[in-house]
Amino acid sequence: MSLTYSAGSLVTARGREWVVLPESTDAMLVLRPLGGSDDDIAAVFPFEKVEPAEFAAPNPADLGDQRAAGLLRTALRIGFRSGAGPFRSLASIAVEPRAYQLVPLLMALRQRTVRLLISDDVGIGKTVEAGLIAKELLAQGEASRLAVLCAPALAEQWQSELREKFGIDAELILASTVSRLERGLELGQSLFDKHPYTIISTDFIKSTRHREDFVKHCPDLVIVDEAHSCVSADDSAQGGASSSANQLRYELLRRVSASPDRHLLLLTATPHSGKEAAFRNLIGLVRPELATLDLESPKGRAELAKHFVARKRADVRNYLTKEDGLADDSLAERTAFPSDRWTKDEPYKLTPAYRALLDDAIAYARDRVTAAGEQGKREARIAWWSVIALLRSMVSSPAAAAQTLKTRSESAAARTAQEADLLGAPVASDSAENDRLEGMDVAPGAAESEEAGARLLELSQRAAQLVGPAEDAKLKSLIRHLKGLIADGYHPIVFCRYIPTAEYLATQLEGKLGKKARIAAVTGTLSPQQRLERIEQLATGSAEDAADPAVRRVLIATDCLSEGVNLQHHFDAVVHYDLAWNPTRHDQREGRVDRYGQKRDQVRVITMFGEDNGIDGKVLKVLFEKHRQILKDLGISVSVPDETASGVTDAVVEWLLLHGRQGSQESLFELDGHQDSFDRIEREWNSAAEREKTSQSKYAQRTIHPEEVAREVAAVRTALGGADEVRGFALEALRDLDALVRTVTSSGRDGSGDFTAQPGGTPAGLRDALAATLGGRIVEEDREIPFRTTPAIARGEAALVRTDPAIGAIASYVLDSALDAKTPGPRPARRCGVVTTDAVAVRTTLLLVRYRFHLTLPSRKGDQQLVAEDARLLAYEGMPARARWLDDDAAAALLSARASGNTHELAARNAITKALDGLPDLTAHLTAYGTRLAGELDASHRRVRKANEEIVRGLKVVPQEPADVLGVYVYLPPVASAPTVSGAEA
Repeated sequence: MSLTYSAGSLVTARGREWVVLPESTDAMLVLRPLGGSDDDIAAVFPFEKVEPAEFAAPNPADLGDQRAAGLLRTALRIGFRSGAGPFRSLASIAVEPRAYQLVPLLMALRQRTVRLLISDDVGIGKTVEAGLIAKELLAQGEASRLAVLCAPALAEQWQSELREKFGIDAELILASTVSRLERGLELGQSLFDKHPYTIISTDFIKSTRHREDFVKHCPDLVIVDEAHSCVSADDSAQGGASSSANQLRYELLRRVSASPDRHLLLLTATPHSGKEAAFRNLIGLVRPELATLDLESPKGRAELAKHFVARKRADVRNYLTKEDGLADDSLAERTAFPSDRWTKDEPYKLTPAYRALLDDAIAYARDRVTAAGEQGKREARIAWWSVIALLRSMVSSPAAAAQTLKTRSESAAARTAQEADLLGAPVASDSAENDRLEGMDVAPGAAESEEAGARLLELSQRAAQLVGPAEDAKLKSLIRHLKGLIADGYHPIVFCRYIPTAEYLATQLEGKLGKKARIAAVTGTLSPQQRLERIEQLATGSAEDAADPAVRRVLIATDCLSEGVNLQHHFDAVVHYDLAWNPTRHDQREGRVDRYGQKRDQVRVITMFGEDNGIDGKVLKVLFEKHRQILKDLGISVSVPDETASGVTDAVVEWLLLHGRQGSQESLFELDGHQDSFDRIEREWNSAAEREKTSQSKYAQRTIHPEEVAREVAAVRTALGGADEVRGFALEALRDLDALVRTVTSSGRDGSGDFTAQPGGTPAGLRDALAATLGGRIVEEDREIPFRTTPAIARGEAALVRTDPAIGAIASYVLDSALDAKTPGPRPARRCGVVTTDAVAVRTTLLLVRYRFHLTLPSRKGDQQLVAEDARLLAYEGMPARARWLDDDAAAALLSARASGNTHELAARNAITKALDGLPDLTAHLTAYGTRLAGELDASHRRVRKANEEIVRGLKVVPQEPADVLGVYVYLPPVASAPTVSGAEA
């Protein structure tokens, strides 16, 4: 075999046609299947047979109907995985980004070294935005290795998102995996060298050995999730283990960011939170000079805006509209965030037996604190944290109370008062900035020693006797609320503070919510991966459950699920069974379901509180009502400063110990000795809220104007197709392939755009492809597959976007069957056709043409040579030798032309034969069109990278000749009368 083929040329090898890639050498050809993806790239060696290939013209005997051109064109465009536009990654990812998610990508492409702080609101899609940038930098050769730093509980989710949506297969480097991974290393090799793409636990990387190894072998692209947990405000008053951990991570990131050539993406929904020093430290990681900018000046804010994007839902709910400065709403994008959050506070009252137990526990706590205060400061602090643990567990559940009463206090081992605070605070409080939630749901201890005293054991035994709705009024109230939610069609999550409470509820609720309720508990006793698996098991259920719309899911969870894990596809209501001592924790819980992809327009939230337990009522009134008022007044949610939350709860506990449960029903703000403290707390919180409000307007994203986004969105849709085209294609193709399609939704309302399809009647090749993407059981059991108009879908569903794997499988089958006339079974698309239609006044021919381009993309790592593809429709009137060419819009309009009459068989044969015979006469125009298209692509690349002069200077786009004519379709005006054949096959 002669290996002298130029990049972009077509060859035949191994029974199929390929495109030669620039990586080919004299000793080896690197090939990609024609229309295939990078995953299908293969190497061919000299001993294999390789021959030049020319793309064969369509067969005039293989005519399709009036829809053939549109189906083939869409199938072709969906199959592109190497688009020629400036965004190399968009054609090869399995998610269709929202238009607003392109803004960080556009910002990144204008920087030589990408440094961004992405601070979009919870649920907007920061993971997708970061994944887009990472995929683009890797595709362009601007980066070769990637590391994601995140909390251990989020590592599996990051791995899944990168693999399933972006085709990046990253290795997990966690405390639980490092031993296995290190056994596979060669002598002197680093984990971070061996694995090009890694997801690393921020807890794991804190250790000195691993930290130094990571810094030494750090990849050229680093993503940091929850970046706010990696900085502190340099406030010694905060102290604590959390601040110390923040400082360790901050020092690590400071060293990582010190390399001027390293790309760095910092992600957080709370960059500011009213703490100016922490915000300065954060932006200083992006660029050191940003930390000292005068952010009050327009110049300083403009410089920060190049690296900082922060948007709320209201900013992107309706995007690319006339309100954004566009001429019309033709590109408008409306994102389906829930528009409302229905909230209600539901009180309950203790039963007499539970009230007596709580009164005795408060009396014990009072005696314990009094006695400890006489022994010294250390003993006083140990007693304080033990008492808080006791009271919190007591109002949580009988199970949590019984466990706490017989367990030794975490702070009991402390040698000093300060150490007691370090040990006791994380377990007893609900810090908004707790650097980790792992282990925080364990029931705390209240005993002073391993052997609980007789008084505590007696209380523990009494608590154990109060299980069940007869004596546990809180549980009884929960059952009533859950029945109401289930009756209204909701799938709720019940959040608890402690593991014993969650397990107690899961046991007690079984059989009490109706035969159609399915219940599962997820707590910190499970690994992060096991948690996801249990949620998936609850969500998918059995085959019978999947087919029964009356089945309702109820998930009992601790706060191990309150951050990072996305639950919006399976759940749509939240019940706060245990009142957190910081409203920010409630925001985190609710944010798991109230986010992009939630199908319900209204998410329901129920907050349960004990109106007579002496604690909940005060916390709710002082903290939660103030939090809600700020949200109502300013339109934004402001994190409650930890000092504020702990100050309130400390005052509640102090008063409870002094006055008992009944005395604590008075207003805290009217109590002597506490008014000054609460006034100060109110001032601090209001100040934080005002700073957050100011920061929202001060740092609004203005670097990328919506007009710029609109231009690129229009270009992408022209090259790759839009949502309406994909939906029409999927619907028609599945029907033609004998799937059972239903367009009425389960709610009985049509018009949503969603539909379902059962694949049992489709060809075996398509069933196999769908099984690989959606799951074998779904296809084998011929279940209904939901096809959704929203890109945010659950497992077993397909999104009506070109990048969805199921849509790709359908498109691949349609394209392959169109190119191979010997394919058995139905073939929806054909490469040629003749249609008689009143949409044309003269004979008009539509061509589907595939162009290939050589792209030279300079990067910091040298020039990258690429071969890209594009598909275009061209149309002309008359005969080929005297063609009158139509513009692009007129050509595309022919796809909607419908037959207005039958076509004479002889006329159809003559028309298509003349069109095919005349293809050589069109070569000059096809070549000129390719040259013009190359110029437009060149301009598009330069426009996107206009701020990066080094890239712009070496950019080159050259068309590969000749272009491939995939389809030829002739449209004839109606004639008077003649013997006819069926228009469907003419």
